[in-house]
Amino acid sequence: MKIAIPVDENHPGTAVCASLARAPYYLIKDTVSNELTFIENTAANSQGGAGVKAAQLLVDQQIEALLTPRCGQNAAEVLTAAKMKIYKTEYPSAKENLTAFNSGLLATLNEFHAGFHGHGDGGH
Repeated sequence: MKIAIPVDENHPGTAVCASLARAPYYLIKDTVSNELTFIENTAANSQGGAGVKAAQLLVDQQIEALLTPRCGQNAAEVLTAAKMKIYKTEYPSAKENLTAFNSGLLATLNEFHAGFHGHGDGGH
């Protein structure tokens, strides 16, 4: 299984990033090989649609479980369509959340926020 976490830096002791779409990197753990890798989030600086682009990046990496503090509705639709499970992080570090996930302690993330389209322009 491949697990992804949005993170602030590309080293094992990194903190979980509060934003899935705008995270600088994703930590990917392969539970079969026990290998940790980091990929750059190419969607982080997108003008719009960053959530969908980030979600597609994770789908392309064949991620099966995502550990994240929050997730936008549009990204969640892409992820769930790809049969990816989404779990809510509970700890500051990526390592702590991986340990909690492996112990079955992380809950499924079921609440998704609306996107920040237009960044609060109220024009919807």
